[in-house]
Amino acid sequence: MHQLNKLLTISALCSCFASQPLLAQDAPSLHVTDAKQLPKNIIYLIGDGMGPAYTTAYRYYADNPTTRVVEKTIFDQLLVGMSSTYPDDDTYVTDSASSATALATSHKTYNGAISVDHEHNPLSTMLEVAKAQGKLTAVVVTSQINHATPASFLAHNQSRKNYDEIADSYLSNVINGRPIADLMLGGGTRYFVREHRDLTQEFTQLGYQYIDKLSDLNTIKSLPALGLFAPKGLPFALGSEDPLRLATMTHKALELLSDQEAPFVLMVEASQIDWCGHRNDVACAMNEMHDFATTLEHVKTFIDANPDTLLVATADHSTGGLTLGSDGVYQWKGKLLHYVTSLPNAIARAIVDDLTVLDTSATLSTFLAQHIRFNIDAKNLDSLRLQLNSRLTEEKSAKLIEKDLLHFIDKATYTGWTTSGHTAIDVPIFAYGKGQQFFTGHKDNTEIGARLIDIIKAQDGKTK
Repeated sequence: MHQLNKLLTISALCSCFASQPLLAQDAPSLHVTDAKQLPKNIIYLIGDGMGPAYTTAYRYYADNPTTRVVEKTIFDQLLVGMSSTYPDDDTYVTDSASSATALATSHKTYNGAISVDHEHNPLSTMLEVAKAQGKLTAVVVTSQINHATPASFLAHNQSRKNYDEIADSYLSNVINGRPIADLMLGGGTRYFVREHRDLTQEFTQLGYQYIDKLSDLNTIKSLPALGLFAPKGLPFALGSEDPLRLATMTHKALELLSDQEAPFVLMVEASQIDWCGHRNDVACAMNEMHDFATTLEHVKTFIDANPDTLLVATADHSTGGLTLGSDGVYQWKGKLLHYVTSLPNAIARAIVDDLTVLDTSATLSTFLAQHIRFNIDAKNLDSLRLQLNSRLTEEKSAKLIEKDLLHFIDKATYTGWTTSGHTAIDVPIFAYGKGQQFFTGHKDNTEIGARLIDIIKAQDGKTK
């Protein structure tokens, strides 16, 4: 009974604390007497779902097989610290909305919240602070632009699921009569072009150039501008016409922003690392990581030419419990993932559309050679064919076949997963350029947001 009372007391204390919003109280203000010590521009990159196992996996995935040493990646070169990600909830495991709110506002909140506290009061975001100071602001993502992370920089809502409300607020949440973002690139036409309201026309009336094809990106010559390139998120990098679509959009954003006199704050999200993690699809994830790595390379090159700019990159959380090595075998064969050229769910749909590929091991081998190009021995091929055939009598056979293909790839590469959701592990922090010293060591995600907001305010002489 004593132990039970003790547990109830601890539970009550935890509930009491959970009801209070946690602020970045321990994040020190920047003690800078001269604003010239601070960057003019900020580029804030977020790898959604990108825990340390992802950056490690990418190192081995990208390793040059002709050299004995394992080369460092851009992630290794820019690593400066680690960040905790817990929300202000009765859990240590965050969702993307809560963590993005922390990264955007320096305040913790509950899972599902878009830059509001527990009472649904709005929390000021760094893009709002920057906009109020006359800076240019931009958001570039591979999800829909009203998804959890970009929304947390541009909107306030009690639930991340209110996609239409969030999209509407991009026009109603204004500073000095203007929307918060001068440039938005990503997906989301289904939320912006609706039966009874076309938000893209309203943006056009405010002077925004609007395009709906990524191939038309270079037709944007000036700001403000809006580009929506898919009904929801953009196509995954693996199998996409432009597998480096985040890098492509970021390059254009930097071109447009740097062509202006005003300082800028740009938020870039590699949204779909997380989506691949939820699927437990390691080939998908490595292709998203390559797009993000290429984007980081572009940003570093930009800063080398524009040294008054700061790059800060991190993740909102890690997804999937990815691990390198499984089944008690001391091995991870990540290089095989280069030979996976189609998404497993696309391969599964193709099989269901043409069941003759499962007639014999030979027909399956010929089919798989178009999508999974590493060698599959006869025993494993026979076993896979029997497994896939057994799925055809079940409901949602395509989904089950996809899972079998994912398991097959994981077994071939010795990749492991612990969950289809998020995990509570710390995530890496990367920094480069003027001001990078403020982000070294261990930080909470609120501290990252607080320090960036301090820099933005200090540029205008308003730091606390």
